[in-house]
Amino acid sequence: MNEQKRTTRKNSAVTVIGLGPMGQAMTRTLLTAGHSVTVWNRSAGRADGVVAEGATLAATPAEAVEASDLVILSLTDYQAMYDVLDGATGSLAGRTLVNLSSDTPDRTREAATWAAGHDAAFLTGGVMVPAPMVGTEAAHVYYSGPGEVLHRHLATLALLGTPKHLGEDPGLAQMMYQAQLAVFLTTLSALMHATAMLGTAGMKAEEALPELLSSADSIGDILRAGEDNPGAALDAGEHPGDLSTVTMMGATADHIVETSTSLGLDLALPLAVQAHYLRAIKDGHGGDNWTRIIDGIRAPR
Repeated sequence: MNEQKRTTRKNSAVTVIGLGPMGQAMTRTLLTAGHSVTVWNRSAGRADGVVAEGATLAATPAEAVEASDLVILSLTDYQAMYDVLDGATGSLAGRTLVNLSSDTPDRTREAATWAAGHDAAFLTGGVMVPAPMVGTEAAHVYYSGPGEVLHRHLATLALLGTPKHLGEDPGLAQMMYQAQLAVFLTTLSALMHATAMLGTAGMKAEEALPELLSSADSIGDILRAGEDNPGAALDAGEHPGDLSTVTMMGATADHIVETSTSLGLDLALPLAVQAHYLRAIKDGHGGDNWTRIIDGIRAPR
């Protein structure tokens, strides 16, 4: 019976390294689910809250790694992983590292090779919700790397958010994470540009943003209108201009540049958008659907 209890305890143990808002949220989610959680952070004071809730603070990264078979990293970038674990590489063998930090796909591939060199399994992950939503039904996390490694720890990792495995290539999850953030960050900049435009006419942000956010919310429905999967036409290289054309959308981009210029606003974003349409028109695709701008994005001159 004692051996069974020890085995259960070991299997449920998780280590979380990095206690920013995301790391703290993950730690609390795991604690609530009944896991034994060991934590480490460069600034130990950040652990006070989760330790008070039941986590164990390790004195060193090596001690943190040795406490669990599953080690979750929530750090600034992948270089931080090397900095933190440099003195703990002797403890990595047989353990699984799940790095949920942000970096480039190439760096995640290099990290997987590095982990394998120390006999550790490695999963790349991208958490697609802010810290307060970790562990909720709205949360999902993209993973890439060996499917059997994800399956081994699926019950634990699913507590953080619905796992979505993209494939064996360690860079895929980070690629999806960056792609999602490209949409997110561009949208945020567009919202602020639009708010600044309306502000020059005396409209306060508290009036403007509800209207602009409603427009942003509708984009997905507009793109899906009449098509179950609008990406299928892109994959087939089809850009029918029956509903909208590069020329029509390009004219709108021109007007935004002209208006922004007259208002004295920063032109970086509108000029970047305009350049996509100008390129497609120059290449003779003015009558195609606006999606044709992907050609210029794929193969910039």
